[in-house]
Amino acid sequence: MRCPDGSNNVGYAAVYWEDTTMKAFTAVARVLVTSLLIVYAGVSAAQQAYPTRPMHIIVLFPPGGSNDIIARLIGPKLTEAWGQPVIVDNRPGGSGVIGTMELVKAPPDGHTMLVASSGLVIAPMMAKVPYDVIRDFAPVATICLTDNVVVIGPAVPANNLREFIALAKANPGKLNFGSSGTGSSLHLAAELFVQTAGIKMQHVPYKGAMPVITDLMGGQVQMFVAPPIVVLPYVSSGRLKALAVSGKARNAALPQVPTFAEAGLPGLKIGGWQGLFVPAATPRAIVDKLAAEIGRIVVSPDINKTLVSQGYLPLVSTPVQFAAMVKEDMVKYANIIKTANIKIEE
Repeated sequence: MRCPDGSNNVGYAAVYWEDTTMKAFTAVARVLVTSLLIVYAGVSAAQQAYPTRPMHIIVLFPPGGSNDIIARLIGPKLTEAWGQPVIVDNRPGGSGVIGTMELVKAPPDGHTMLVASSGLVIAPMMAKVPYDVIRDFAPVATICLTDNVVVIGPAVPANNLREFIALAKANPGKLNFGSSGTGSSLHLAAELFVQTAGIKMQHVPYKGAMPVITDLMGGQVQMFVAPPIVVLPYVSSGRLKALAVSGKARNAALPQVPTFAEAGLPGLKIGGWQGLFVPAATPRAIVDKLAAEIGRIVVSPDINKTLVSQGYLPLVSTPVQFAAMVKEDMVKYANIIKTANIKIEE
């Protein structure tokens, strides 16, 4: 199956990006969801009863970021399907370690979940953490792929990517970029952009995306790399300037923003994914049931339309395919960190 970037290098399932109106998922996506439901049909009566009490979705950052938005889209749909309340728990801090350890300590019964991005894979490569991605977590399902867009503050004297790169080269080390935390996926995406563009900028970490946007508009930092959904209202209102977006095609939520290739920086790939995880010891039948429901939610017309309108690329996968994606990303990001010469915290 072909990925959005044109490659065939991982078991991605059913990416849907047919046109800017996003009419419906491909037949492959629906076949995949059907197969997940068939897997679930064979589980025991006790496992079919899951969930039996309120469910919690952990988010590693404050409200307003992309993980939080995804969790609050998925939660009500799970409640609608299974009749149990779904509580979104924002647990920021420690570059995601605080919230991640909540999942590690949770009973492995499917009632505690984590919506996370590629940053979950990156964090252990940036600093010592008290968990192991492969040992401690069970990938359940992808929800979507995420493009990232480079935005700058309104006072920055540049109106396109070439002008901004020229400005940064003329002022090495004098411009700042914010991220949602040291070692986050947005930090690494920005670092990769800086390295690829051949410029020098100072990194300023924040606890989440919204504080970055506040300081970006106020001039304390000059650049931010984030998913379209996080910056869309500010770009649309003219409070931020969008310079370029990742992906081979323009993002449906920001059709006026050129791709990196169009803007003069071809080959730069700084997108990511959003997915659901549970503790590693969670019974496979519960993982399969949860994966089937997430797949059904992703292909539902209202959620699909919402994801697309906010700049996401809906993505359905089995637990096995998602696990393969996670492992491949571990290799990819390790190479990026080495190439970009990002220092590991001891």
